[in-house]
Amino acid sequence: MRLSRQDLRRRERGYTLAELVIVCTLLVTLAGVALPIGKLSHKRSKEADLRLYLRQMRNAIDEYKRFTDAGLIPVEFGSDGYPADLETLVEGVDIVGQIDTRIRFLRRVPVDPMTGDVEWGMRSYQDEWDSDSWGGGNVYDVYSQSEGVGLNGVEYNLW
Repeated sequence: MRLSRQDLRRRERGYTLAELVIVCTLLVTLAGVALPIGKLSHKRSKEADLRLYLRQMRNAIDEYKRFTDAGLIPVEFGSDGYPADLETLVEGVDIVGQIDTRIRFLRRVPVDPMTGDVEWGMRSYQDEWDSDSWGGGNVYDVYSQSEGVGLNGVEYNLW
């Protein structure tokens, strides 16, 4: 069977309008499903970074306190053995009885992934556990200054 010229032209025309509409509808539907999942995974990633950075800074503060309790670091009056600020953990302190020996507890102060800033909320040993203002005497705890709420329903500044 031989095809006529008209049948050949009909075959070479390409996709019909209905086929294009169906394909576009499917693509829009898939994009509509993928976008919220992408936003959720991005938020979950930022929350994981926040947990990690808070844990690192709190561990550094605890390690500093252990060193002061052991008498390896001189304790400033009124500090209760906690660092004066986060920069002290980065710059390091001299070890008692050793010349030119500094110990550093953090490589750098991490950026808060929720605010995009290096500024963290701090509490001193004399402050209340849920205080939003820093007494300035020492650094006992750190928290995010973000006003957002996590996927678990808890505000970031309470983590």
